[in-house]
Amino acid sequence: MNSKFYESLTENHTNIILDSVADGVFTVDEDMRITYFNRAAEKITGITRDQAVGQFCFDILKANICEKSCALRCSLESESEVVNKHVNILRTDGKQIPVSISTAVLRDEEGNKVGGVETLRDLSPFEVLQKEIRCAYTLEDIISKNHRIRQIFDILPNIAESDSTVLIQGPSGSGKELFARAIHNLSPRNQHAFIAINCGALPDTLLESELFGYVKGAFTDAKKNKPGRFALAKGGTVFLDEVESLSPAMQVKLLRVLQEKEFEPLGAISAVQTDVRVIAATKNVLSEMVNDGTFRDDLFFRLNVVKLELPLLRERRDDIPILVEHFIEKFNHKMRRRIESVSGNVLQLLMQYDFPGNIRELENIIEHAFVMCRGEIIQLHHLPIEFSQRKPTNPLNQQEPMPLQAAEQHLLREVLEKHDWNKVATAKELGVHRATLYRKMKKHGL
Repeated sequence: MNSKFYESLTENHTNIILDSVADGVFTVDEDMRITYFNRAAEKITGITRDQAVGQFCFDILKANICEKSCALRCSLESESEVVNKHVNILRTDGKQIPVSISTAVLRDEEGNKVGGVETLRDLSPFEVLQKEIRCAYTLEDIISKNHRIRQIFDILPNIAESDSTVLIQGPSGSGKELFARAIHNLSPRNQHAFIAINCGALPDTLLESELFGYVKGAFTDAKKNKPGRFALAKGGTVFLDEVESLSPAMQVKLLRVLQEKEFEPLGAISAVQTDVRVIAATKNVLSEMVNDGTFRDDLFFRLNVVKLELPLLRERRDDIPILVEHFIEKFNHKMRRRIESVSGNVLQLLMQYDFPGNIRELENIIEHAFVMCRGEIIQLHHLPIEFSQRKPTNPLNQQEPMPLQAAEQHLLREVLEKHDWNKVATAKELGVHRATLYRKMKKHGL
């Protein structure tokens, strides 16, 4: 057998191997013309090998980076590799396909550069899976996989169907208005207005006119009738934030609305009937304020028909990664950026931080990082200085890598939820002693 036969045999074997792999593979010469196109590349792009070979790669792939930042051209010019870069390519049917590409230089036996090679991995199935996961963790605009929030998710449709007054108790920045909006949007009142007002932001006289409106001549500058929030929200929902800040006089007026379903605009001589649902929110424990004599007990009982208690962000640390992903997606859209993620060090610091400002503080941190970051990955030096230099208040076990911790935590929660948080059944399925299960649950904050 001569050398040409061996070369032919080797080339055939190479083609068979490359046609057997799941990733698309193609090669180009130094002019960026395609010299090889495997079967997976045909499937991903919708273009046959015969159509592709001899054509410029940018005419075939039509990726969103072809014109300005072609990864393959970058590899050829810098003689370095590009690994796992996420791009979109345009298939022959006009559909955009998300792919992960890696590129490298091709050399001959003597080490001379003769072209480049690119691999394509179709990410469409992964994106579908991610969307399914996001949907499973999302209700309206609320994003969570924490078991306490998931329990609220389960009862929220029932609360929405009723017309009962709701009291949402939670710390500042925990998303109380999001839950109020979700209740409204899921309710039969969702075709009418949702009107929010912060009771702590206005003095009594102004708050009364904002809530109940006034009639012409009620005071010097009242030149015409003005409807209040309760009138504007007719048939809908009024959300009263920081209800704990209401003065005793305003508490009496609100109590009348809840009991009698009527109110009097400033300067009016007769009451106006109202048809609204009231959702109130507080960062304080109203029952303690009742005991202190700073909040009326009768108003408290009117507000406290259905109560939702929202946890601190540090009590739902398992939500931090998906919240970070959500805020990255939000600010990418808002600022027209293409930041992919945070670094492992950043995520670890976020997971260790106590977040006194809760979800709002996390959002502010990510927004600050977007302003400072010019690349695709948010690093520690992109975070606010006062945050990045802060020592962890609840350090994780540094001997155990974050991915392993996350996997263990996910498995624990999955099995616990499967058995309705029955510790005996969970320990039995996991094959561990109950004491071990309790120790691991405490370690992961479950």
